[in-house]
Amino acid sequence: MYYSKHYTTKWHDTDGDGVMRPSALLVYMQETANVQCREYGMDLTDLHHKEGKGFLLSRIMVKIFAPLHAYEDIEVRTWCIDAKGYNFIRCFSVHRGGDMMALAVSHWALVDVHEGKMIRTTDFKRDFPFGELPDESILPRRVRIPASTEMEAIGSRTIVYSDLDFNRHMNNTKYPDMICDFLPSMDGKWVTSLSLSYLREAAFGDTLTVHRKTSEDSANVYLIRTTRPDGATCLEAEIGLASL
Repeated sequence: MYYSKHYTTKWHDTDGDGVMRPSALLVYMQETANVQCREYGMDLTDLHHKEGKGFLLSRIMVKIFAPLHAYEDIEVRTWCIDAKGYNFIRCFSVHRGGDMMALAVSHWALVDVHEGKMIRTTDFKRDFPFGELPDESILPRRVRIPASTEMEAIGSRTIVYSDLDFNRHMNNTKYPDMICDFLPSMDGKWVTSLSLSYLREAAFGDTLTVHRKTSEDSANVYLIRTTRPDGATCLEAEIGLASL
């Protein structure tokens, strides 16, 4: 069972080739989840202010089957998985007409914002309907970059006002476009897959160093790592591209 919302994509969602940017796709997915939370009596602002709790994305795997463009009618579906421990799992799919355009599985932690402690799924009950986990073989693998992997430091990125989320950290939806900024070229390319692991938050004013390596499996797949000045890793990612 899933919850769904219909949208018309915007011109401002697209890049220089007229293809929807990957960050815009994540925004549609997560906004659908946010609206569901609100309609089920769990406004995320109230959750933060009144209950002192907040969701943090730990990882997301996204497969994009075909490019999306401006002014297309899409349906975004989302559903939760009845998970255990501290792991809240939410799935997404994006449809245009009768075609599935994207599929994603995301993993979240629920944190007490005052004490910094994670909250178990069994200690946070809401009346959301649950669905089934999709065939994860369709999705990119969870990215894990060994510490010994040699990667080139190709630039830096300072976290500014336009990056911030409710917790005054870089919003997770900003990362995909940032990754594309540090690829050799996006001209005539579109993103086919994303695997993002968020290890630590990047706060306002932090300057991240961006490291890159071309995958040994494909010249169209890149590994990305971002680190803070103290050497701590914020993000590990794998992104796949294809030619238009």
